[in-house]
Amino acid sequence: MRREATSVPHEAVAVPHRAAAVDPVAEVRDLRVEVDGRAIVDGVSLRVLPGTVTALVGASGSGKTTTGLALLGEYPAGARVTGDVRVRADRHVTGGVRTGAAGLVGYVPQHPASVLNPARRVSALLTDIARAQVGHLPRGQRRAQARARVLRALEEAQLADGEALLRRYPHQLSGGQQQRVVLAQALLLGARVVVADEPTTGQDALTGSRVVERLAAVAGRGIAVVLLCHDLDVVRALADEVVVLRAGRVVESGPARRLLRSPRHAWTRELLGDRPEPPPPGHPAPDGAAGAAGTGRPVLRVRGLTARHRDGARGTAVVLRAPALDLYAGECLAVVGRSGSGKTTLARCLAGLHRDHDGTVLLDGTPLPDSVRDRGRAQLAAVQYVFQDAHAAFDEHRPVLHQVARTAIRLRRTDPDTATREALALLARLGLPEDLVRRRPGRLSGGELQRAALARALLARPRVLVCDEITSGLDAITRRHILTTLVRDRGDLSLVLITHDLETAALAQRIAVLDAGEIVEQGPARRVLTSPSHPFTVSLMGRRN
Repeated sequence: MRREATSVPHEAVAVPHRAAAVDPVAEVRDLRVEVDGRAIVDGVSLRVLPGTVTALVGASGSGKTTTGLALLGEYPAGARVTGDVRVRADRHVTGGVRTGAAGLVGYVPQHPASVLNPARRVSALLTDIARAQVGHLPRGQRRAQARARVLRALEEAQLADGEALLRRYPHQLSGGQQQRVVLAQALLLGARVVVADEPTTGQDALTGSRVVERLAAVAGRGIAVVLLCHDLDVVRALADEVVVLRAGRVVESGPARRLLRSPRHAWTRELLGDRPEPPPPGHPAPDGAAGAAGTGRPVLRVRGLTARHRDGARGTAVVLRAPALDLYAGECLAVVGRSGSGKTTLARCLAGLHRDHDGTVLLDGTPLPDSVRDRGRAQLAAVQYVFQDAHAAFDEHRPVLHQVARTAIRLRRTDPDTATREALALLARLGLPEDLVRRRPGRLSGGELQRAALARALLARPRVLVCDEITSGLDAITRRHILTTLVRDRGDLSLVLITHDLETAALAQRIAVLDAGEIVEQGPARRVLTSPSHPFTVSLMGRRN
């Protein structure tokens, strides 16, 4: 029997390899997906066995998501597809999940907002599924039974306080909470196959470990899990089989225990080196409150900030309190905490995207308008925001290059030709060639779009860049490149790095720790990481070790 993961993701679970004689619940044979004459998946084959976890790993753009979506019969628009994809039972679409008479394929996307209706509360999104499952019961019992099923699914997806979450809209949830709502949809339907695309993206270590436990339990019930993942700690904890992809091709595959311990291909060995490099000697972590600047007034100041979310019939609920927080020129401030702790709400307040708050955000001593709509061109350029969900941040109908260059045209009044040249140069620095960025967003992978979103923000030449979990969905190689660009080569740019990853936070000069909407500790990164003073920070750092 498969054992559940009972610890944090970096502790591997002993999982016996299933015998190949078991009939697969899904199978891919020689799959080739070609878009605009370019093969994004080329000759991929794999077998998915019931009760096992098959992990597809690889760099951004390697074909992981395209292969996973093939199990749902989903392909990019205009794609030319050859090969054979078989899943037990035919399927049709129901929200973010494919269902069929004899089986189910659930899909948990990396960017969950794409399958959550923003105009409907979480209760409506889940109750629609549960209601269809209780139609055989007497009318008087249906509502209560549907509600019980919904709450059980939320609990199984590791969402605490389900009653309160049911009253919220998707945009009032953190990225990690949105992802678990979609997982609850799949669990509520009783999927036989679950395709989980970066299921721990944007989540802290504790929440991530609970997701690992839940997916292990899902596999333990005989459900096949196809894990599309860059997080090698999660792969080590969960996977029975690993398939390594590069440029759409399988370069290595085999039992997880063998492949992760003794990779045979050079690319796999490079991919397994997933620790970011420490800051160079020129960027020491400071001991004083003035950060990298050392002296002078902060570039950005937060004073008396209290942010709220509307909470249905109960009115509003306070989700963040930040009495004082400063950011200095050239400094990197990491904001860490569990999923749902208020990190994204803080980021959105700084960028003028969350208006329901009291208090003041000052830029060079001048208060910024609460709403981005009321900020002038110079203020918009000065404080730029890079979203965790890069797909949602782009217009799907316009080429990526056009949207990146438009930042310089609108905020710096650069002429279109010059803006395009600047955009191409910056995108190339981030590893995105011209032929790729002239395509529409749907033609790019999540990691490629994240780099394009970063380029778009940098093209405004901001003084403050707010990055919301922008490396959480990236592979090790791409993550190292992005962090090098941001942390080592930023000059006077001030950086607010919203992250759950303590390895990434270690690259900052200072760290602020959030728990349940409160800043419980802040100070020099070296001190917070090695000698935390607040009990929550102590527990957070304990999970790091």
